[in-house]
Amino acid sequence: MAREAFEDIAETFEFLDDWEDRYRHVIDLGKAMPHLDESMRVPATKVQGCASQVWLVPDVEGSGPGAVIRFRGDSDAMIVRGLIAILIALYDGLTAREALAVDAQAEMERLGLNEHLSSQRSNGLRAMVQRVRDLASAASAA
Repeated sequence: MAREAFEDIAETFEFLDDWEDRYRHVIDLGKAMPHLDESMRVPATKVQGCASQVWLVPDVEGSGPGAVIRFRGDSDAMIVRGLIAILIALYDGLTAREALAVDAQAEMERLGLNEHLSSQRSNGLRAMVQRVRDLASAASAA
């Protein structure tokens, strides 16, 4: 179910043998992502449950299960910015129905992230995925 952008990341991870190289690649993904404007860094877009500051901003086109969801995000931690970039690659442009069908845990396992992130980062990643799912659910019900 993963999108092409996520598949590109997964292929790159397969090519990189060493976890440190993968970690650097996640950071590079975060560096390449545009920063959110300060006006978007508000309590309504902040993700709770993350050790770092994390903001996810949805742009929903349409309503109901066919609503298309696009995301922007930012964090004060480079590795977390990279995780946001991976989530954007996984979810951005999906319909609400498709987003709710994504098994994010299984997709992240393909990258080996679950076994290499600290418990705080893993909890934060779960909180970000839950935020995406909540936004998709709200869009689907609209």
